[in-house]
Amino acid sequence: MINLNIHKVLEILPHRYPFLLIDRVLSCDSGKNIVALKNVTINEPFFNGHFPAFPVMPGVMIIESMAQAAALLSFISMNAKSDDQSVYYFVGIDKARFKKPVTAGDTMHLHVTLDRHLKGIWKFSAKATVEDHLVAEAQLMCAVKAMEK
Repeated sequence: MINLNIHKVLEILPHRYPFLLIDRVLSCDSGKNIVALKNVTINEPFFNGHFPAFPVMPGVMIIESMAQAAALLSFISMNAKSDDQSVYYFVGIDKARFKKPVTAGDTMHLHVTLDRHLKGIWKFSAKATVEDHLVAEAQLMCAVKAMEK
């Protein structure tokens, strides 16, 4: 089992503030699954407009958090890191469901399982939880593609 602090996450993922949405990897079984953590703070830039009277994390950001956890699982499984020669893209999102709002002060756990890897396409089942309550789930498909310059 692999466990990564923020410094190791930054070595693997290309994302940076304000778009890095993973704070720590709690566990990772290469080629199988990952559990990552996102601390949701009032300082998140999206809370200024979504919504000032009741700060709610946008669903698209929850999906992006799950996708970043999936990217970490992919890179760890390939024994690779992101580089300036390739990009990790979404190629599909299916069955996305939002069950409860995620608000400032929540700690979101991202549970991602690799369902299939075939011809450069990675398919995952992903769930986000807060205090063991399901807040969102989706099936994600991603691919690593060479940069087109």
